[in-house]
Amino acid sequence: MKMSDSRVINAPREQVWAAIQDPEVLKACVPGCTEMSGSAAEGYEATVVQKVGPVKATFKGAVQMTDMVAPESLKLSGEGKGGAAGFAKGGAEVKLTEVEGGTELHYEVEANVGGKLAQLGSRIIDGFAKKMADQFFENFQKAVEGPGEEGEAAAEPEKKGWFKKITG
Repeated sequence: MKMSDSRVINAPREQVWAAIQDPEVLKACVPGCTEMSGSAAEGYEATVVQKVGPVKATFKGAVQMTDMVAPESLKLSGEGKGGAAGFAKGGAEVKLTEVEGGTELHYEVEANVGGKLAQLGSRIIDGFAKKMADQFFENFQKAVEGPGEEGEAAAEPEKKGWFKKITG
């Protein structure tokens, strides 16, 4: 499964670059992450609890950052094992570009699953993967921009109001 998207973060490129390598920021942004340790140079180890369709699993895995060109781009690759639920592995290419109003973060993600997860069907898996990526980058944007009127105003167009609540 492949997908790509981008968003503008209201912060300087160097600040976004530093945040994407910070294990505390990453832990706060990964949906369901209960533990994260490590560094950008040596890689990260993480524990993530997620429910995909009827399958709930605790994934333990590792993430590596490679091809780092500060503060422009990097590649993330990782794999997580969820016991009987199966495994998930994938990667992302992240590019940071200075734009008016901040930094454009563009990402291309490729993900694969196996085991019970793979039996759920591509519609469920693709929808879940897109939701996870969107949620991670939305959380990341909020973490980098921080609280305040500018951050709130920048996040406002992303909200769908009552329609999103009923369609969830």
